[in-house]
Amino acid sequence: MTIRTIIVDDEKLAIQGLQVRLEPFEDIEVIDTCANGREAIRKIKTEKPDLVFLDIQMPGFDGFSVVKGVMEIEPPLFVFVTAFQEHAIRAFEANAVNYLMKPVDPVKLADTVERVRQRIAEKRSADEAEKLLNVLSEVAPDAAEEFTDSESESSDRFEKLINIKDRGQIFRVEVGSIEHIEAAGDYMCIYTGDNSLILRETMKDLERRLDPRKFQRVHRSTIVNLDQVRQVRPHTNGECFLVLDSGAEVKVSRSYRDVVARFVH
Repeated sequence: MTIRTIIVDDEKLAIQGLQVRLEPFEDIEVIDTCANGREAIRKIKTEKPDLVFLDIQMPGFDGFSVVKGVMEIEPPLFVFVTAFQEHAIRAFEANAVNYLMKPVDPVKLADTVERVRQRIAEKRSADEAEKLLNVLSEVAPDAAEEFTDSESESSDRFEKLINIKDRGQIFRVEVGSIEHIEAAGDYMCIYTGDNSLILRETMKDLERRLDPRKFQRVHRSTIVNLDQVRQVRPHTNGECFLVLDSGAEVKVSRSYRDVVARFVH
């Protein structure tokens, strides 16, 4: 699998440096480079790359303007390259795979390339599944209906209500009302915005009962309901805070920062 790539930066040395760092990755093929945002929009639309390394601060059209400028087509994956830490959250909001600080660190670049590979593989798998379903709909409609039903059943297997025995009472809590969960040993603190309850269960066991499309680990000891997130606030060292509907704030550790990218697009 070749990943067709464009590099966009108004600094020629930055482009050359990134090209050199990308040489060890045999599946990354740099098909073009651009020195400004307008040129980038034009080439992305005509060449339809899989991946774009995009400088944020450029004269005229900045990196975020480039992303907006290609939304009318199926956009490529973007990796933002920046000298300014404060752009990190906006990069995630623009559905970037990652952001890299200048000068680009080879280890972080390798991690980013691996994320790109995973995203592309997931997208291709989803595209193939959709094509298969379309073919089934034409030649075997009963099988297509069965496939769709099984997909629905897989989402139904997760809990809708959780019974919690706390302070001598049993509370029936709607899973959708859970805002976030914090681990304390073998106990879970369940927060619903206006209430908190204690559940005796391990984090691993509780995770199995929750739909991973809605509930994501954002810290070693914290799970968040992504539907309850209303704001992302940057912190230091690549960490950030999620501001929830109740006003509570939950820290996203660096190990889980890709979670932010997954739910904001």
